[in-house]
Amino acid sequence: MIYIRSLLANIFFFTTIIIGCIIQLPVAVFPQKVTIFYWDKLIMPIALFWIRFFAGLKLEVRGTENIKAHNVIYGCKHESALETYAFTHFAPTTTYILKKELIFMPFFGWAQYFYGMIPVNRKGGAAAMKHMLSEVKKRTDTERPVVIFPEGTRCAPGTTKGYKSGIFFLAENLHLSVVPVAVNTGLFWAKNSFLRYPGTAVFEFLPPISAEGKTKEEFMKELQDVIEAKCAELHREAVDKYPYVKKHLIQTEKE
Repeated sequence: MIYIRSLLANIFFFTTIIIGCIIQLPVAVFPQKVTIFYWDKLIMPIALFWIRFFAGLKLEVRGTENIKAHNVIYGCKHESALETYAFTHFAPTTTYILKKELIFMPFFGWAQYFYGMIPVNRKGGAAAMKHMLSEVKKRTDTERPVVIFPEGTRCAPGTTKGYKSGIFFLAENLHLSVVPVAVNTGLFWAKNSFLRYPGTAVFEFLPPISAEGKTKEEFMKELQDVIEAKCAELHREAVDKYPYVKKHLIQTEKE
């Protein structure tokens, strides 16, 4: 049954996204706020409805008091594709930093560009960092929060590939607070998996941390520690409630 439910969820979800990307082209002639409204209030709610309706995968947000509309960077754990689609469900107008190559994908990449995503050349060195700094400032100055996945890639639940210091560079130079975000999404929407497991995918927004007066090492350790600790807690909670997702937890906590 899970195969059939996952098939239907994927078909309806991605069909909605594809149609949304195609319609995006004429929508792009209007001011960008129209595009933001179009995705945040129309397309993504419909797409996420199919995931809940067919796959039984619900979304839950915690720590709403830490969600800010301006002068903030969200440092989010990246376990699955779900957080790239669902984040604006909780924090509207939020934009992302993403690798430059994605922008050139027909329709999908163009839609990201028109939404206001920030493409970065990962091999661009200092010039790329300066460009990213400038673009992030433009977004935050217009009260658009920015999401960064500090690890730079998806990691299986219970693992990390190390947090990169770009987020510290932005927080320090732009004097922005960083709101850590922990998730358990990889337990239900695993990387490179066709299956979508029923349950509750949690996004927990944690108290903001500041780069002021801290070394890069101190800040990065604090950010990684708080996110990984909360993710471990969310994983344990999910496994207790939905034992069938335990197989996706690569590294179990020893307590």
